[in-house]
Amino acid sequence: MASYKRAFGLVGCLAVVVGMGVPSGDGRGIQAGGASEGLKVSRGQPSSSSHSPGGEPTTHLLFRQVTIYDGSGRPAEVGSVYIRGSRIIAVGDIQPESGAEVIDGKGLWLCPGFIDLHTHCDSGLLNKGGRANKNYVMQGCTTVVTGNCGSGPTDVAKYFRTLQEQGIGTNVIHLAPHNSIRAAVMGNANRPPTAEELQKMQQMVQRAMEDGAWGLSTGLIYNPGTYAATEEIVALAQVAGRYGGLYASHIRNEGTGLLAALEEAFRIGRESGCRVHISHIKASGKEAWGLSAQAVRLIEAQRKEGLVVTADQYPYTASSTSLRATVVPPRYREGTPQDFLKRLDDPKIGPQLRADVVRLLGGWEGARRLQIAHFAARPQWNGKTIAAIAEAEKREPLDIVLEIERRGGAQIVHFGMNEEDVRVYMRQPWVATASDGGVQNPGPTVPHPRSYGTFPRKIGYYAIQEKLLPVPAAIRSATGLPADILQLRDRGYIKAGYYADLVVFDPNTFRDTATFDQPHQYPTGVRWVLINGHVAVRDGKYQDGVLGGQVLRWRKP
Repeated sequence: MASYKRAFGLVGCLAVVVGMGVPSGDGRGIQAGGASEGLKVSRGQPSSSSHSPGGEPTTHLLFRQVTIYDGSGRPAEVGSVYIRGSRIIAVGDIQPESGAEVIDGKGLWLCPGFIDLHTHCDSGLLNKGGRANKNYVMQGCTTVVTGNCGSGPTDVAKYFRTLQEQGIGTNVIHLAPHNSIRAAVMGNANRPPTAEELQKMQQMVQRAMEDGAWGLSTGLIYNPGTYAATEEIVALAQVAGRYGGLYASHIRNEGTGLLAALEEAFRIGRESGCRVHISHIKASGKEAWGLSAQAVRLIEAQRKEGLVVTADQYPYTASSTSLRATVVPPRYREGTPQDFLKRLDDPKIGPQLRADVVRLLGGWEGARRLQIAHFAARPQWNGKTIAAIAEAEKREPLDIVLEIERRGGAQIVHFGMNEEDVRVYMRQPWVATASDGGVQNPGPTVPHPRSYGTFPRKIGYYAIQEKLLPVPAAIRSATGLPADILQLRDRGYIKAGYYADLVVFDPNTFRDTATFDQPHQYPTGVRWVLINGHVAVRDGKYQDGVLGGQVLRWRKP
């Protein structure tokens, strides 16, 4: 575990669940089946649930007269949901059975637990203080996908074994991470792989898939993946494709090069046989605002031609990543951090490097859009923009950027998106809701609020308050749709026989409270969260020590 913490510091099970295929795993949507009827149940003593990893929960709950959104996108129905152990036993018009704790759900909404297709929880889950994944549980999230953007543990068997042994608060699905695999074989080299190196990378992808990874991820703006040609990615994706895996990509350009970057992803899907999933789809940078409509048309055209293409999105106009990935062109990032500093000080290379940083920074206007999330060397800068820091210190924004890079780099929040683009993507039935966040605990950092507020913001603000999209569609985007995209069986829907991953919330108060200035705040309105039947939130109160999550392994249908 310690090796994982070093490598990836940047960013209670019945059994291991085997992921299986469903007929419509392209994201167009399977429908939940009919409710079971006639089960006899009655009021009993309060239920309990195991607080240790492993073991069957003793949960025995009946939610009665609750408004049920089943994850299919269909309108809600009022009824009862009966949970015993780790499973949903019945849905519909149910009479209580002796021994069950009966919860009056009148005025509350019940839906499947949220499935986050895109997180960076990898390293956080390996820490004792983060394994419960409280900031996700408190949103109603019951399953997170790790290994995104090409970064994460490459030894999937070891990663899964560690998570199982220590216990985890949410279910975990993992993708084989291209950047980490390439780094293990080639370091941070800016060149094509040799035949031998490519074979080693293919073998690593194969091993990851055999150990339960759900596909291959890339992060094509990050080192060293940014140095990979399309052909390299196709060769690796073909391995994942043979196992029925997904290709999930942080594409090569989310700004003015968005459309070309999408075309590259489509090509990789066609040539590898993988389903294509676009991570955190956006149109970033003022010059790219408005490209969302064209991007949607491109994706729709591919879907009509038979290519499986889906996407996910977080409901904010700001992104978050490293400062270096944002303002330093890839050609200057090859090698070690010390190599970058040598280029910066080189009398021949340095002036052009600085000029390129200034260009990507976008002057004072651009500096006002970059807020420091975490800078260890000067934590007093956390939460302030580059422009505000420069003004306070009577320096140029470039000087602040270079100081940060000389002193270890920083995570930033980038206010680079347009609200209308966010809304255009959000309306699409093939766009899932995902946070792009990570495990967070209150502290001195000022991270993006998405790690605390993604799901209540999408459902509570955009659907319930703003009415941008119907509530059933918003809930589906966080439940049934991601389950379909993953081809995840027995989760994502409220259906008899499915795992008891579910959330109950008050629609009048279900809202995000985390802000860009004060991000470490849990949402309001979440009343109950069950994960594999373990009660993680009871009547609005987080249950310390509950580790109800499971490792979910992929197996080809």
